[in-house]
Amino acid sequence: MRKHLLFALCCGLLCATATSLFGQNRPIDGLAHRILGDQDTNFVFVYQSDTVDYFLLEPIHPKQKLYSGEKIRITGNNDNSLATGLNYYLKHIAGVHVSWLLCEPVELPSSQLPLPVDPIRREAIVKDRFFLNYCTYGYTMPWWKWPQWERFIDWMALNGINMPLAITGQEAVWYEVWKEFGMTDEEIRSYFSGPAHLPWHRMANLDGFGGPLPMSWLEGQKELQQQIIAREREFNMTPVLPAFAGHVPKRFAEMHPEADIQQLSAWCGFEPTHFLNSSDPLFPKIQKSFMDKEIALFGTDHIYGVDPFNEMDPPSWEPDYLAAVSQNIYTSLQQADPAARWLQMTWVFYYKRKSWTPERLRAYLTTVPQDKLVLLDYFCEKTEVWRTTDGFYGQPFIWCYLGNFGGNTMLVGNINELEKKLTAALEEAGPNMTGIGSTLESFDVSPHIYEYLFDRVWNPHPDVHQWTDDWCKVRTGSYSHSDKWRLLVDSIYKDWSFYGLGTQLVARPSLEGHGTYYTKPYYSYNNDTLKKICESLVATLILEPCRGYVGTNWEGKYKDSYKYDIVNFFSQWMGNHFMDIRNNFTMAYKSRDIQEMKRQVKMANRLFEDVDALLNTHPAFMLGPWIEAARDWGATKAEKDYYERQARTLLTVWGGPVLNDYANRMWGGLVKDYYAKRWNLFFGAVIKAAKQGREFDEKAFGEELSKFEHAWTMKHTKYPVEPKKTKEIVPLGKYDYPLPRFERAMDIYERWMKP
Repeated sequence: MRKHLLFALCCGLLCATATSLFGQNRPIDGLAHRILGDQDTNFVFVYQSDTVDYFLLEPIHPKQKLYSGEKIRITGNNDNSLATGLNYYLKHIAGVHVSWLLCEPVELPSSQLPLPVDPIRREAIVKDRFFLNYCTYGYTMPWWKWPQWERFIDWMALNGINMPLAITGQEAVWYEVWKEFGMTDEEIRSYFSGPAHLPWHRMANLDGFGGPLPMSWLEGQKELQQQIIAREREFNMTPVLPAFAGHVPKRFAEMHPEADIQQLSAWCGFEPTHFLNSSDPLFPKIQKSFMDKEIALFGTDHIYGVDPFNEMDPPSWEPDYLAAVSQNIYTSLQQADPAARWLQMTWVFYYKRKSWTPERLRAYLTTVPQDKLVLLDYFCEKTEVWRTTDGFYGQPFIWCYLGNFGGNTMLVGNINELEKKLTAALEEAGPNMTGIGSTLESFDVSPHIYEYLFDRVWNPHPDVHQWTDDWCKVRTGSYSHSDKWRLLVDSIYKDWSFYGLGTQLVARPSLEGHGTYYTKPYYSYNNDTLKKICESLVATLILEPCRGYVGTNWEGKYKDSYKYDIVNFFSQWMGNHFMDIRNNFTMAYKSRDIQEMKRQVKMANRLFEDVDALLNTHPAFMLGPWIEAARDWGATKAEKDYYERQARTLLTVWGGPVLNDYANRMWGGLVKDYYAKRWNLFFGAVIKAAKQGREFDEKAFGEELSKFEHAWTMKHTKYPVEPKKTKEIVPLGKYDYPLPRFERAMDIYERWMKP
């Protein structure tokens, strides 16, 4: 009997162990299967508690018990660490990339995945890994549904991110709050901006622009947020939910004339918004109402984003007033949630650095108890605010790389300088630097520097060149182009992003400079160097696939990531090259050489046609998916048209008199149907003036151009959502290869790159 009991006990322990190793109900198992499919059986995930976030990779051989065949064991203290370990293995050992782009597939080898030679252990050097920006919810994510969010959350987990900004669906909460305070349905929904502009409404920069917001949007976003935060928490993330910062509707102010409500300074030409002083008795009541309703819907991890006065002046710059604002905000948070911590972006302290003097900033920051206020040092590649504020006067902060404004499709981001700045901060900032993060306004652009940033969290002794070589392997399929990627990192990715950055092609037409509005064309590298890199990468893509190696996956197909990079680099070269065409046109105008002006216009139109066709060879650079995703949120034709108008407006005229062209996207469809037509209207008007012997009136033309721009936002032209498939063979010297989907890019290469 004792033998039977002992046998049963051993079987039970064995089954329990096997369940912990092979169970399919854990978050990490679901992620592994979504990413790897049936190849997830090559991995064994083991939980092992620790005081730090860590992962351990080890090979498992058949002779070890409980396993059949060779496997890779990943041990970690939680699902987030296990996911990071899986990503480390895929990227640095197997040469497999999991992109943040849903349209970029995970390309796995059909053969056995390689085993790590020796055990590899990595520990996180900081506890907080923050990601996102209010603006990302406008420039990248406004039209996402669950499939996009699921892939993105997987990507965040794989990259060790554990503190995402989570502000989806808050309008459903605010709707109930303002209804409780007596506002009508129409008043509330008209207070909200349209979907694409919600980030700036949430930051109190504008009200009602593009509204009223459909009720179906509120309900759909509420349900989506519940899915988002549930999955984020499964991967040990701490979602940062929003809280009340003082922004109230104009109608609310009219209903409460006794309240201490003032208008803030106007932002970018929009009507000023209204701010309820935090010392007013209504402030904690609104805070409590909002947080109670938010927690009931979404739960809480006790950290809340509160950002008063973003890019605006507060009602008073007196230090005592600023101290009272922050103290009252924190008190209202604590009254609603005694465990509350406050997270604030410090962009405003950089953006209005002349106004936020040390005396004012110290007063604002030090009235909140130590460690209850976490600050995002927002734009560290440009200015590290912690260095000018005595480390934020002891409050914890997260060192952030911004890297992109508005989704500008430009090759920017200096890994070498990023590494220098980050290493210095880790050595000098002290213990109140609790994390590393990114506050990018949009992504899908230059992904490598963001992946380096989060890889750096797990590597105390980085080698930028080795990391670049590994990145080359995951992008091209081999290390044979490492020299080209090192050249890209050292010679092309030299500049930091800044707001308004773009090519001359996307700038508002002008004879010199960058015309009116926001775009500021700039690049500091030699465009011929970029051309030579493109030549090398494209030539190899043409020649090597017949050998089934470079630029292909293990089955001889072109790696999607390789195609993405070539389109990205090649279109950048073409966008830069347009500046030469524009300048030549201007020189011809000054000498009134009509024939040369027409010749330059012909060259410009050939470039417009080709760069648009090139961009349309990869869905990441196509306007169609953006428009269709927006329309997909509509339940009726009217709603679909409304969402499309929102999507078109944000990318082009933006809204207001200041931000036209801020987004600066070189996308297929947008180049041909918007930027090219804008330039041709300009070229035609300039040539007409030259023929008539008069000076071209650029200001008067700008007024005419505005009519075209605003008319374009109202259109409903359909754009392709997938690259066209074709069986055509494109002649490429003595080699003729069928290039499905990508053959147009090769044809364009022949036209522009060959002498």
